[in-house]
Amino acid sequence: MEIANSTVVKEFILLGLTQSRNTQLLVFVLILIFYLIILPGNFLIILTIRLDPGLSAPLYFFLGNLAFLDVSYAFIVAPRMLADFLSEKKVISYKGCITQLFFLHFVGGGEGLLLVVMAFDRYIAICRPLHYSTVMNPRACHTFLLAPWLGGFVHSIIQVALILHLPFCGPNQLDNFFCDVPQVIKLACTDTFVVELLMVFNSGLLTLLCFLGLLSSYAVIFCHVRGSSSEGKNKALSTCTTHVIIILIMFGPAIFIYTRPFRALPVDKVVSFFHTVIFPLLNPVIYTLRNQEVKCAMRRLLRWHVVC
Repeated sequence: MEIANSTVVKEFILLGLTQSRNTQLLVFVLILIFYLIILPGNFLIILTIRLDPGLSAPLYFFLGNLAFLDVSYAFIVAPRMLADFLSEKKVISYKGCITQLFFLHFVGGGEGLLLVVMAFDRYIAICRPLHYSTVMNPRACHTFLLAPWLGGFVHSIIQVALILHLPFCGPNQLDNFFCDVPQVIKLACTDTFVVELLMVFNSGLLTLLCFLGLLSSYAVIFCHVRGSSSEGKNKALSTCTTHVIIILIMFGPAIFIYTRPFRALPVDKVVSFFHTVIFPLLNPVIYTLRNQEVKCAMRRLLRWHVVC
């Protein structure tokens, strides 16, 4: 394939979430209200975990980083989508499209791997409590945190490298509200069967394996805590149930999008919308609502701020 000289498309036209102007304005208002309410809550979670000395355990260290990744993930797509709702012509440059795609998979891949790290943390804490302080020491936690960032970077670089080797000579209309692999690949003016298989392997298969591995690990944890004391059992079950909810929220749409051949379905845009715009900001909130320590720390921080 000839690469550099065959790509003549300089920009892509985004068809958007819907063609109805009234629906676009309604979604714009709803998303704006949602972000104005939920986004400060996510920043409060990050700030609370950073400032409260009682939240120094690895669980909260990883939770703070998850909140940061979720906020970053939401900012990759949502601001431009809101701006496009108010614009007649929804255009993104070729370089801008590739950049958006890179950060989408960089942060998304890192978040998925961070959930794997958090599952390992819960496994050690619940199934090997005597070894917890040794295994999950501060140096190990920072090493474990580095792994999702590196993994997300490698995953995203592979995605981008495969797309950069595709020629785009027209048409240039993306049937979506952001740039993602399935829609971009379909616009290449060459046979993309092999590239699609590589993409499905890189995104879909890895997502599915992580998902099944996470469910299996929490199944082991659930079986282990059945013989624990009532207090320890209830706390462990509450924490792990929250983790499983987040896993289902994050991996469910990703598996639907990336583990099948890249054929457009009517529900694709709706799934992508919740996956990239709504669910990321809900993840830390769900954790917080089910975690008494974080809620108490947030109240202390807010009371301290009011007094000062």
